[in-house]
Amino acid sequence: MKGEYLPILEALLFASPDPLSIGQLQELFDDGDRENIVQGLQQLKELYESKGSGLTIIEVAGGFRMSTRPDLHPWLSRLARARPSRLSRPALETVAIVAYRQPITKAEIEAIRGVSVDGVLKTLIERGLIRIVGRKREVGRPILYGTSRAFLEYFGFQELTELPSLHELETMVPTREETAQLTVTETERMES
Repeated sequence: MKGEYLPILEALLFASPDPLSIGQLQELFDDGDRENIVQGLQQLKELYESKGSGLTIIEVAGGFRMSTRPDLHPWLSRLARARPSRLSRPALETVAIVAYRQPITKAEIEAIRGVSVDGVLKTLIERGLIRIVGRKREVGRPILYGTSRAFLEYFGFQELTELPSLHELETMVPTREETAQLTVTETERMES
């Protein structure tokens, strides 16, 4: 395969969420010669091996994909354990309230959400997205919650000032009535 195709082939394998078959790769190249593609895949694999790269090209499920080397599994499994999983809707609502109103108490969060948040707060603290920032100076000295550095990393912010303003959120997020209307419109469109 011509040298200029190797970076393209590499980028395709990297960007694809699924293994790419030879046929799919042929369609993606203007002059998708099967022999050139097979040769390119082999060259990429050899290139990774010769450099001692952490990556390799593997054949799986009828196609090819870029993958990490199997011998690196112990380190990669640590990464998978460290990465927080997706948040539920109640957790997202709660972390948003904390982000915009911090420092805030559990009672204040519950007053806004209208439901108990004990379990959600515990989950958010365990995931490191919120933290205890102190105690409020009032009777009972309730705990105050705020966001953490992990919150910024999880949502891709450098600092809290990058959060959209409440006005921007109102224009981005449809109201319940707008959501209901969208659902009705989608249902009508599917029925026609």
